[in-house]
Amino acid sequence: MEAPAPQARFRDVAAETGLDFRHFPGAGGQFYMPEIMGAGVALFDYDNDGDLDVFLVQGMPLDGSAPPAGVRLGNRLFRNELIPSGQLRFTDVTAQAGLGHIACGMGAATGDYDNDGFVDLYVTNFGRNVLYHNNGDGTFTDVTAKAGVEVNRWSTSAAFIDYDRDGDLDLFVLNYVDFTVKGNKKCYAPTGEPDYCTPKAYQPVSARLFRNDGGGRFTDVTAASGIGSAYGPGLGVTGVDVNQDGWIDLYVANDTAANLLWINQKNGTFAEQGLALGAAYSEDGLAKAGMGVAAGDFDNDGREDLFVVNLTREGATLFRHEGTAGFQDLSLRLGLRPLTFLYTGFGAGWIDYDNDGWLDLFIANGAVTRMESLRGTPYPYHQRNLLLRNDRARKFTDVSGSAGPALQLSEVSRGAAFGDIDNDGGVDIVVSNNNGPVRLLLNETSARQAWLEVKLEGTRANHQGLGARVGVLRKGAPALWWRVHADSSYLSASDPRVHFGLGAAAAVEAVEVGWPDGSRERFPPPTAGNLVTLRQGRGAPAGDPRPTRP
Repeated sequence: MEAPAPQARFRDVAAETGLDFRHFPGAGGQFYMPEIMGAGVALFDYDNDGDLDVFLVQGMPLDGSAPPAGVRLGNRLFRNELIPSGQLRFTDVTAQAGLGHIACGMGAATGDYDNDGFVDLYVTNFGRNVLYHNNGDGTFTDVTAKAGVEVNRWSTSAAFIDYDRDGDLDLFVLNYVDFTVKGNKKCYAPTGEPDYCTPKAYQPVSARLFRNDGGGRFTDVTAASGIGSAYGPGLGVTGVDVNQDGWIDLYVANDTAANLLWINQKNGTFAEQGLALGAAYSEDGLAKAGMGVAAGDFDNDGREDLFVVNLTREGATLFRHEGTAGFQDLSLRLGLRPLTFLYTGFGAGWIDYDNDGWLDLFIANGAVTRMESLRGTPYPYHQRNLLLRNDRARKFTDVSGSAGPALQLSEVSRGAAFGDIDNDGGVDIVVSNNNGPVRLLLNETSARQAWLEVKLEGTRANHQGLGARVGVLRKGAPALWWRVHADSSYLSASDPRVHFGLGAAAAVEAVEVGWPDGSRERFPPPTAGNLVTLRQGRGAPAGDPRPTRP
């Protein structure tokens, strides 16, 4: 008989830990689309002290008006004081860090693009994007023009990936539609009230791919790589290795258009194969309103599955990786469609909240057009978020209702970033709310099982090991595989440290790493309940890089 699942418990500790931030959409009654779409959040250890700091993206009025009294414009950086104080507290260090840029902010991506050991930051906007170089002394410098990564459109999610396996991180930037303030169109709810338009009111635009040439310089290879050959109103992106050839592919969630799956051709180019591999449309042949996206091995078969959240009355989509057959939509079979049908999802992530060895789902929800059920309320877009438990890949169960007051809040949630913020072995969540306060959902789930966290340090590969595959080999149980990444979700960047819930099979036999440069190593079994750092070149050579279905 299986042991009963531990009761999920998350507590919002943003206010008590000093994470004081409220998003301002800049809404002035004109219903400019960017107002309702932002904003994101990034979790990264900018000062290398061993704990996760929080970067939050802010909006601004697009009509040129001044913000209301008490509204603080500009993005914010909060330093985590857990190390060395031992207490989870945050200090606003925006001014000294130089990150208080005022813009109509959208999202953030993180990655050490120059391999100097300090994580850099890329911020997307409606308008000019900004690349910040981490100077290693607590400050950042805007190097956008010098680096050659200027984009001045409406950008959304972005990701640092090493698509050419040369040891440094390249930059992929999604753009949404060709909206301009001057060209703002008037749209209406079914009741005749003014409302935000859907992306179908505007033309989609291409994503951008920038190749890292070293020396702090990038080259725009959008056309040469093939990325510019397919357009879509892109909102979410994640790096995956679909065919397990050791080269990073890209999966893009498009809003009201077919999702795109860019397969790396290993020669500097990509081929779009979303339709051919079954990941472009849901099983009923529909292009849904894809927002957030997440990749993870939910059934522990060694292959990365794809999850996309969509609009209210569409339901989320889970594409199971079927090997050479491509992907199959299992949303209805696993109970996900009815659980998500009444919600508009944005931030999304695979997290093993109870450490049972099976990846669960968190979804940040909030509408983008007026909800009739909220008619008459000041901001009629709020919905509650969802925590869905994975029952050993047989079905998903909504456990939000018993997960504490933090999961009962009804807000207009957008970005969601995931990481062990208090270093206690449980994955925590930061949720950014449109026109609302940030939430820090601390994982206090009782009776969590054994765990292991892995941090990589590349030498020949990029310093963070982004794109690497880490496998925990367990005695008497399937291996657990996870990709090192900071991308996915929506407009957000998560902790690249890899978290494994070990379940009842806590006996780890070895840890294998498939590095982004194609090399593989096996490391001795670490002790469960710890964060271990694995450095490239210090393990023993490993074998076949492609884990097979048990």
